[in-house]
Formats: sequence, C-alpha cells, structure tokens
Amino acid sequence: MFTMAWSWALVFSCAFALIFADEDGSMIEQREVTFDIEKILQDMNQPEPDMQKEVDLEAFLDPMEFDIEQKRVAPPPLSPDLIKALGERGPPMFGPRSFGGPLMEYRVQFPPGRPSSTNLQAICLFGDRRPRYPATYFPQSGYGQLKRRAAAVNNAESWFSTCCKGNQTWEQEVTLCCATRAWEQAVELFCQEDTSVKDRVYHCCKKQGSDRLHCFQKDAPNSAYQPTVDVPVTPVPPASDFSFDPSTCQSTELTPHGIRGKKQRKPSRTSAPQNIDINFPPGRPTTADIKSLCLNRKLRPRYDLKCLPLRGYGWLARQAKTINRVERGFKQCCKRQQDVFTCADGKWLEEMDKFCEDERGGKMRFPCCEKPVGQERYDCFQARAPHPGYDVDQSGSPTGTSQNSSLAQICETHKMIKKKFPVGFPLQSFVNQCCPLSSDQKSTCIQEKLAKMSESLCSARKPSTPAVRQCCRTSSQDPSQCLSKVLMDAISKATNISRQKKRKCPLS
Repeated sequence: MFTMAWSWALVFSCAFALIFADEDGSMIEQREVTFDIEKILQDMNQPEPDMQKEVDLEAFLDPMEFDIEQKRVAPPPLSPDLIKALGERGPPMFGPRSFGGPLMEYRVQFPPGRPSSTNLQAICLFGDRRPRYPATYFPQSGYGQLKRRAAAVNNAESWFSTCCKGNQTWEQEVTLCCATRAWEQAVELFCQEDTSVKDRVYHCCKKQGSDRLHCFQKDAPNSAYQPTVDVPVTPVPPASDFSFDPSTCQSTELTPHGIRGKKQRKPSRTSAPQNIDINFPPGRPTTADIKSLCLNRKLRPRYDLKCLPLRGYGWLARQAKTINRVERGFKQCCKRQQDVFTCADGKWLEEMDKFCEDERGGKMRFPCCEKPVGQERYDCFQARAPHPGYDVDQSGSPTGTSQNSSLAQICETHKMIKKKFPVGFPLQSFVNQCCPLSSDQKSTCIQEKLAKMSESLCSARKPSTPAVRQCCRTSSQDPSQCLSKVLMDAISKATNISRQKKRKCPLS
C-alpha cells in the first residue's frame, strides 16, 4: 500500500509539469493548479484487494478542467557554424524525441555504390560534385553512427580520386579494379568500426563476404554516382590510408567454352613493363617531301595490335591504329595522278582529329588532344613527330639504305627472289654452302661463289637472262661485281615485300 501511495503521488506531481500544445504546434507556458490532496489520500486508504487493477487516469486528469494560459515561443536560431557546415545540402530535418527537445537529422548519402564499368566514368568525372562531410558538419558529441557513415563516404571518394588520377598507362580495367578495391576497403572499414561499439549495427554489416557487399550495393542511394550538388565541394582527407598495386588485379577473359554457355573465367596478370617501339605521331606531309612520302611508303612499318597485352596499353593501341589508318590513306593518295599532296594532307588532318576523339574514352590523353581543334593542335602533333619529314624511313636510316641490305640476307629472301624476282642464275648453291656459316663468313662465301659462277655463266654460248648477258658484256666492270649488284637489287625488293607483309609490334 505504501508503494501505491508513492505511485499516485508521483502521477500527480507530474501533472504540474504537463505541457499542452495548441493546434498550430506552439510551445505554451503553464501556471500552478491546486488539488485537494487530503481527499485523494483518504480515497486511496480505502481497502483494496491484494491484486492491483488498472486505473483510468482520465477520471483524475481531464484537460478541459485545467485553466491553461498559452503563449507562442519561437524556436532558437541556428548558429553560424552549423549553417556553414550544412552548406548546400539543405536545412536540417527535425523529428520527435522522448526527452530533451527536438532531434536534428543530418543527411548522409550512404552507402556508396559498387564501382562498375557503367558508372566508372561518372565516378571520376563528378567526383567534386558529390557531398563530403567535414568534422564541422556534425556536433562534437553524439551522432556516432552517422559520423561513421560519413567517414566511409569520405574515404571512398578520396580513394576514388587516387584511382582516377592513377598511373597514366592504366586502362579502364585497371582503374576499375582500383576503384573496386577502394570501395571494398571503405565498406569493410566501416563495418569494423560499426561492430566495435555498443550501438545499433548497420544491417549489411551482419552479413559476410559477397552477401555483405551485395547488400551495400543494393542500399546505395546514388549507385550511378551522378552529381548531387551544384558547386564543387572541398575534398576531405581520408581517415585511413589506401594503397593499390596494379599487378594484383586479375583480368577475366572468356574461354571457348564460354561461347556455348557457361562463362569460364581465365585469370591473367598485368604484364611487366616493356619498351615502347612506335613512331607516333606521324609528321604532317609537305610539298617538299610528298615524293619521298610515296617512295618510302613500303619501307615504313605497320603495327600489329594482337601482340599487345589485354589491358593497360589501350593508349598504345590507339596510336598504332592511327598510324595504320594514315598509311592506308597515304597509299590511296599516292595512287592518284593529281592533287597527291592535298589528299595526303587532308588524310593526316582527319586522322589526327579522329585520334583525339578516341582519346576521350581513355585515362591517358595525348597532350596535343588537350588543345582545341585547329592549327594549334596540328602544330603540336608536327612538333612531337619523331620523324616529321619523309626523306628518311621510320627507322631513321637514309632513303634507300633503310634495311642495311647485305648479300647474307639471301638466306632469308631466296624463296621470295625465286618466286618474284628471278635473277637468272641458281641460288640454291649459295644457300646450301654459305648460309650454314657464321654471319661474318656468309657474305664472303657468297661473293666467292658469285666470282666462280660469273666465269661459267659468261663462258657459256648464250647467257640465260638479259641481266646476266649485260654483266658479261660490260668491259668497264668485273662481271662478278655486276652480278652482285643484280642480286642485291633482288634482295632489297624481297626484303621490302617481307616487311610490308609482316607487321611490327609496338612493344619490344
């Protein structure tokens, strides 16, 4: 009974502090209201059964009986520091709270979505148009879970920026791998912190492995990483370090079994750095070198893209494709009888502009493509050309000596000479007797064989071919030297055709 008396006393004591609100929600002031306590206590002292029964307080507390004076009270203004922290994210939201006045809700765009090939460009392009949450965004005390979410967003965005700036030779797959690692680390770090405190744990952190990552991706409010603020935001340093090694990324390519149905994944690692062997950009044609441009067309290399690694060298592939297209255009122009220069120059301008258009999708942009379309860009390409003139071939050797031909090359070209450029005398004896020798001895052996062969050919009643007959009739030159020149011409022609058919790898 003593306990019940205290309970009723507590109820009526609380009635003195009861607050009513008018229809428009304003806060009100109260004045004291008196009760007949003795009468209430007498009623409470009446015999009660042992079991307690439910009491309806409406019998004692009827709001209509209270004489209440109401007065509107304005809410306190926001501090300047809080307004600055909110920035462009809008005013705070208010919600009910059991005690202590209204609760301010701080918006955090959480969680970040998983990087993919579809949103990677937006991740890098709109990085400064998505929210960041500096320390001044929240009050110094409280809001622990929101602060942990904000830190995860800050970490992910900062690490994304590192991936997007990345190594200049990275292709999209490597950048995507970096961004994915950054996102996974940000998510895992958030769950470690979220589960280490006595607070409500974010539901995705209760899952494990891929289920956890899928849960975060499903909850992402802006998985496309589109811009959500109108002005660039100030970067916020990450709360933890992030490091990325491109060689740890694995690529996936489909095996032949994947074409028929189930995709079989074949892992491969990024290849080790190799030497770049490409002459890019090609020089702009001029009226002075247009003749050399056409004469040396077959001496300049074309490039094979199949030798390039599957990832990491997209920028090199774009350069090789451009050179191949330029050379095909030059070939068409050189076949024309008129306006050869105008045709070649127009093709060069067209391909330089197309190259810059292709560069937009890559992470490494050629410096000249940063300049606007026009003369300034074209002058930049011309200035950067390793061989701006066409009086030399692309290996840097003078015209006509690009292959540094020697008689020893008959060992590689004798089949082509026999088929395309017959010299009028048998070559198989040179191949059988001289080609097995060392490099230094091959030319000497062939020269000696030519001297002996010239004697037998010229002593015959009727030399076999017009070239041999001409060498035998020349009195001002030794027949063996003349035959050597005939053989060298055939070797040079065969070598040029071989080089034309065999494309060069831009990596050596």
